[in-house]
Amino acid sequence: MAAATQSAPLPAHELVYEPDSLPKLRSNHGQYLDNSSVGWMKETAIETPMDEMRRRFENDGYLYVKNVMPREDVFDVRQSYFEHLAPTGILKPGSNPRDGIFDDAQDPVVHNGVGGRDLPESKDRVERLMSAHTHPMYMFLLEHPKLRGFIKEFMGWEKDVLVKRTLLRHNVPNGFSTGIHYDRIFLRDGEAEFLTAWVPIGDCTAQGGGIMYLEDSSSIGKAMEADFMQRAETFTKEERINGFNVNMAKDGQLSHNAHELSEEILNGKFSGGKSRRWLAGNYEAGDVVFHNPYMIHGAVKNEDPLGRIRLGTDLRFYEEGADLDQRWMQSVWRPDDGL
Repeated sequence: MAAATQSAPLPAHELVYEPDSLPKLRSNHGQYLDNSSVGWMKETAIETPMDEMRRRFENDGYLYVKNVMPREDVFDVRQSYFEHLAPTGILKPGSNPRDGIFDDAQDPVVHNGVGGRDLPESKDRVERLMSAHTHPMYMFLLEHPKLRGFIKEFMGWEKDVLVKRTLLRHNVPNGFSTGIHYDRIFLRDGEAEFLTAWVPIGDCTAQGGGIMYLEDSSSIGKAMEADFMQRAETFTKEERINGFNVNMAKDGQLSHNAHELSEEILNGKFSGGKSRRWLAGNYEAGDVVFHNPYMIHGAVKNEDPLGRIRLGTDLRFYEEGADLDQRWMQSVWRPDDGL
């Protein structure tokens, strides 16, 4: 696409979104998706009336909102994160931590930062991934009044509750990233529904490791979950709420191969014979994507032409007083917490 030939990243409003400019996307494993299987997410301006935003969220399962927070506030968080990780050797020598450029002389596997499985062997690196979740600048992002104010108004809640176990993840170019899933898999304890906010911490083009969504997939996620619960009737409660059970992949994901999963869904019992595209976006610092618990999504393999590390966080919100998953309220993320 046009942005790949630029010497510096273009803002999203200058990028081309025409069908003939669709990006080449793939997941952790498998081949690139063909053009007929890829599309652009719908952008929503922050000035859009709330009723229209709610309508789009209900219809599409996600809401991609531009400029929720000031751009420089988000870049301040990005800079602090990579200053925190700089001693691990993750950054290109002489580069600005605010840019988050990966040192391509390093092995991507060594600098994996996707979560509790397949973490770096270095104890220092793992400790820095853990402590980043309590860094003052990250706390600033979690409590940002623009973000929290938007959620309260959008959901119509008296007060929102952010689960304590947030997920702050980086994804280096050509590294391993988040697989394909729907969020309810990991938050099955508690009856209340929740809202997920995915926040890109910095600019992230469609090929730069951002999130992609399977179009119109909320109904599929719900059907998959109902099917799982039926098969799990003989499970203990602990087995039933565990995302890493015998009916799931070892890391709880539906797949790490978007192309293969698309074929399985199309030819399976949940699709209704409907073909669905994977939707991506050119995210900018300050944007936020909200989605429901059943929307199927995963990370694009980071092939950013400028070598930028994708940094983002997954936040889950409930209404105060709701029957939430208490496992996610015990502590900040730890690699041995079983979640």
